[in-house]
Amino acid sequence: MSAVKPSVRSHGIMLPDAAAKHMNGAMIMNGFEDPNQELIAFETENFNPHDFVDAKFQSMTEKGIRKLCDELTDLKKASAEDMRKSVFANYNSFISTSQEISELEGEIDNMHRLLLSHAALIRSLAESGAAIPSGPTETFSKEFYVKDDQKPTELEIRAEEIPDILDVLLAERKVEEALAILEEGEQLVAEEHSGNDGNVGLTQVAISELQEALSERKSRLVNDLAESVLQPTVRGSELRSAIAALDRLGDGPRAHTLLLHNHYDRLQQSMRELRPSGATYGGVYTAALSQLVFSAIAQASRDSVTLFGEEPAYASELVLWAHSITEHYFALLKRHVLSSAAVAGGLRSAAECVKVSLAHCLLLEEQGLTLCPTLSKLMRPSVEQALQANLRKIEGSVAALAAADDWVLGHPAVLQHGTRTHSRPGIIVATSNLKLSSSAHHLNVLVQDFLEDVEPLISMHLEGMTLDGLSMLLDQYVDLLMKAIPSLDNDEEELGAENSDRRKVRLAITEGQQVAVLGNAAALADELLPRLASKLVPGGLTPELKDWKRQLQRAVDKLKDHLCKQVVLHFFLADDAEGESKLSPSTYLDMDNDSSTWHEDPNTSPMFQSLFIKLTSMHQTAMEVLIGRERVAHLLLMRLAETFVIWLSNDQEFWDTIEQGPRSLGAIGLQQFVLDMQFLTQVSLYYKFLSRTTHQLIGDVIARANTAFSATGADPQRMLPEIDWFVATAKKNLHRLI
Repeated sequence: MSAVKPSVRSHGIMLPDAAAKHMNGAMIMNGFEDPNQELIAFETENFNPHDFVDAKFQSMTEKGIRKLCDELTDLKKASAEDMRKSVFANYNSFISTSQEISELEGEIDNMHRLLLSHAALIRSLAESGAAIPSGPTETFSKEFYVKDDQKPTELEIRAEEIPDILDVLLAERKVEEALAILEEGEQLVAEEHSGNDGNVGLTQVAISELQEALSERKSRLVNDLAESVLQPTVRGSELRSAIAALDRLGDGPRAHTLLLHNHYDRLQQSMRELRPSGATYGGVYTAALSQLVFSAIAQASRDSVTLFGEEPAYASELVLWAHSITEHYFALLKRHVLSSAAVAGGLRSAAECVKVSLAHCLLLEEQGLTLCPTLSKLMRPSVEQALQANLRKIEGSVAALAAADDWVLGHPAVLQHGTRTHSRPGIIVATSNLKLSSSAHHLNVLVQDFLEDVEPLISMHLEGMTLDGLSMLLDQYVDLLMKAIPSLDNDEEELGAENSDRRKVRLAITEGQQVAVLGNAAALADELLPRLASKLVPGGLTPELKDWKRQLQRAVDKLKDHLCKQVVLHFFLADDAEGESKLSPSTYLDMDNDSSTWHEDPNTSPMFQSLFIKLTSMHQTAMEVLIGRERVAHLLLMRLAETFVIWLSNDQEFWDTIEQGPRSLGAIGLQQFVLDMQFLTQVSLYYKFLSRTTHQLIGDVIARANTAFSATGADPQRMLPEIDWFVATAKKNLHRLI
């Protein structure tokens, strides 16, 4: 056995790296010129700490002493941290060193006995030689053989019989009887070495011969027991008896290692007989393998505690062995179950695998073996891969159905869009008040299936990843819905141009279809997905779940903004029957050229009348399509009004013509513009979707028009009627249109 190297120097303690660096720095800062030279003082045999402190620090101020104390405290913390890291980094070496120390102690004990025997023999021979003045060799020979003519004592007869009895017992494999005889022989030798009984005992030669015979037969018995333990057929009480015998013979570390090796060999044989084919594939194979592995670990743990107790060296070896068996178990599961499940998106197979494995693993905690964290860490990457593959399958399935979706909302008669039919009353009742199109229904059902599969994985702390996957699904579905909205600007980047070739979606042409598209996204984000996700996060009050719900709402807002943008672009970009833009600066710049009758019956401009008709139509359609979901319709119209004013405010070509064009904005044109904006305000108030943002934006564009009018040198306050006149006129025009 290799000797254990000391970890300290002969003169002084070796500091850890971080502590040494800190000490050197502290010495330099406190006036030491050469830290290495100063450390020599600590290594001298006559080092006096009090004299050293008085010499170095007596002249220091209180501030300097406090600073030195802080540095020494930091040094202590750094040393403790280095020691902790060293223990964890060399944990396996510590275990093996402990085992070697145990074996070394046994060898030292045997060597001690041998030295005692040899010392007694030498002392006896020396005393015999000193008592005879002449002819020592002849006298010694005479004294040595004088007993040949005497009758042997019972002790001598027993000493001669013990080796022969042991030979017979070893040949007959009677271990317990052989152990008893060995202990008797060793006790006899010990008593003779002590020489305290006062009786005439064995000669030193007889004792040495008996001791040698016992050692030879003890070694033979140890080898026989070790050989028998290595046989896989040895198990149960026979195995425990052999291990206990080895421990009684002083070979405990080897006995414990052989115990674990025997359990491993038998487990290997059982696993080779279990084939992952036919009916045993997947869940059945996982259950059978898990039963074998964790039962073997449990039995090995019971045997270890029964035979060796709670000794730390043996407990540490058992833990390391159990971890290695767990890693081997995972390697088999990955090869035969998890790899194929991860590639094919078989989340159900992976979830069943995790559920069965952790259930068996959890039973070991009653015996003090905590293997669930290790197993979860090993299985997590494969499960995450299966989860991602499953999400991609859902995405592809929904995209395929969206290509044929007619964008008509309805109730699902039977939720049978996947491989399984859902007849759970709770789910059907929960979704019965929500109308969805076919692709949204399909997505909802697939998410239900997905969360049923994910539920056993909650113990692996996959809630966050699962919630992120659901928000990703909604984002991807919203991208499909945005492609269903006819686009005037062909903004492929916003709609996901990288997916435009493989994602073909039927267009939502009518106003009802477009509202239905928004209804799909709102229903999923507001109610369906949060209700299903509550299985993962019971209570629904965690900050993570709140952030996730906000992510869903951002996806809906993105679709809403796109829909409103396309509606508003119709007023800004689409040409009317006469080939002129619906919103043109000429609408206001030409007013003063023919304004003789304008004050007789001031009316809203045709473009704003068209906007009123569109808002009214959208409101009626939303109320009909989104029955019972008035809030969705209300938010849609509110956002539509905001989008219109934002686009008007940001239409630089429009404002450049108003502010810098060849013709200036006149008084009638300014009044027409203010009346139009007040008309939009009254329409928003009438349908109750006027937001603070819209009201602020309307005030900003009116102020900008006033500024453009002021550039002509006229005062808008003198030229414009009171605000009450604009409000009353706008209301009059609104009621006329209604």
